[in-house]
Amino acid sequence: MNIKNARVLVTGAGGFIGSHLVEELVRQGAKVRCFVCYNSRNDPGLLKMLPYEVRESLEIVRADLTSPEAVRQAVEGIEIVFHLGAIISIPYSYAYPRDVLETNVQGTLNVLLAARDAGVRRVVHTSTSEVYGSAQYVPIDEKHPLCAQSPYAASKIAADKLAESFHFTYELPVVTVRPFNTYGPRQSDRAVIPTIIAQALTKDEVYLGATHPRRDLTYVSDTVAGFIAAACAENIEGETINLGCGQDISIGDLGHRIIDLVGRDVKLVFDATRIRPQASEVQQLLSDNTKARELLGWQPQVSLDEGLQLTINWISNQLSLYSPDQYVF
Repeated sequence: MNIKNARVLVTGAGGFIGSHLVEELVRQGAKVRCFVCYNSRNDPGLLKMLPYEVRESLEIVRADLTSPEAVRQAVEGIEIVFHLGAIISIPYSYAYPRDVLETNVQGTLNVLLAARDAGVRRVVHTSTSEVYGSAQYVPIDEKHPLCAQSPYAASKIAADKLAESFHFTYELPVVTVRPFNTYGPRQSDRAVIPTIIAQALTKDEVYLGATHPRRDLTYVSDTVAGFIAAACAENIEGETINLGCGQDISIGDLGHRIIDLVGRDVKLVFDATRIRPQASEVQQLLSDNTKARELLGWQPQVSLDEGLQLTINWISNQLSLYSPDQYVF
């Protein structure tokens, strides 16, 4: 399947990964329709940061994933659906689990129903490594048990199982990709890497919560390449595929690595107010990406230091977008 000239829909197009995916799809010649969450400001999210020539080529639909009518209209005439739309904040899910469940589960159901009825060629459904919970063994392959250690993780497990059920029940050509922790330019300061970078660039101390959890970090261009490969590869319908580097690092070591790359004399300071509920903290995520290499021909191209430096350079030129004193992760 060729992405060039394909009619594609990206839900969650105004988000961090979504905006990078949209940009790359346009670069590769796809005809892109973007589904972004409606708001009274008519704000398309991070799409407004794309180059003018990219923005001019986009068709933008402003609506809500929980509206079956809006989703159905957005899917009309589409060949490939990239479903990234979701509420992704774990702390938000602690406070408002119903909101997260309605968007992530009902929204996914609406996308799957619309895709089934429209006869799309492929749905690329977005999961998350959070569905695994703390690793019971490493590296984590796709057969690892699922564990909902937060309402957010529960919502994504439910959405993943809906996608799986539509493949078995209706033969919907769906592929689930399961990114591990993605980072890069345009990521908000609710995420740990931009939080550390913004503090390291502007303050003498970097405040972190738990420093021992370990994460598998993937630069956003590699994650996007995995999404597009999942849309184009043949005979992978029904598969769930990890997108991770296969290397992990503790949050504490990550903080020191970023400080070294920033090149300022900055101290790491522990802050207990930034710790997840104890039973909710995922202690280790480390991917086995064998399946992605075998089925998609995918493997990460950007090293951690290279990706961190690219992200530091971008944030240093966009510091007005970040609030180092107002960080949540």
